[in-house]
Amino acid sequence: MEMLKNSRLIILIGLLTVAIPGFAKIFYSKNEAMALAFGDGAQIENLSLFPDEQQVSTIQKNAKVKLDSGLFTFYVGKQQGKILGYAAIETLTVRTKPETLMIVLTPEGMVRNVYTLAFHEPPEYQPPEPWFEQLNGKPLEELDFNKGVQGVSGATLSTRAAVNSVRKILAIYLTMVKGQGNN
Repeated sequence: MEMLKNSRLIILIGLLTVAIPGFAKIFYSKNEAMALAFGDGAQIENLSLFPDEQQVSTIQKNAKVKLDSGLFTFYVGKQQGKILGYAAIETLTVRTKPETLMIVLTPEGMVRNVYTLAFHEPPEYQPPEPWFEQLNGKPLEELDFNKGVQGVSGATLSTRAAVNSVRKILAIYLTMVKGQGNN
């Protein structure tokens, strides 16, 4: 009888281990992300942007995505008064769980890096970090799966969400930051 109870306990523990998702992963805190984007000694300034109706329309048209907020924050990295670049942190739902990306732009507004800060979907759905490198330096109009951006088998929704986030950040930058005295 005792052996039967132990067997059931072992089976129950095994089932619970499988049933409880253990794949939520946070890779960087906000402070670590800012150091990753701009270096340890950089000053970080917040640039809060509130697009008007015309700007929302322009951003959505250029990004080919619908905006879900009326406030966007860019983090401006500076050292000795010189702009090192811009970063935006985007949290979005991939399938059913969130993913947080940091899109880092050069001072001229080109994609320099995209980092995964947190990923709560199963790990097999996460695009590998080298995949993001193909987005670096591409202008907004070339950030499209029909124009050379390669997908990842098994991570279609994640890669599509990432490209949409990068497109959105670039469209916001081009519409609201570039040429406004912020660069």
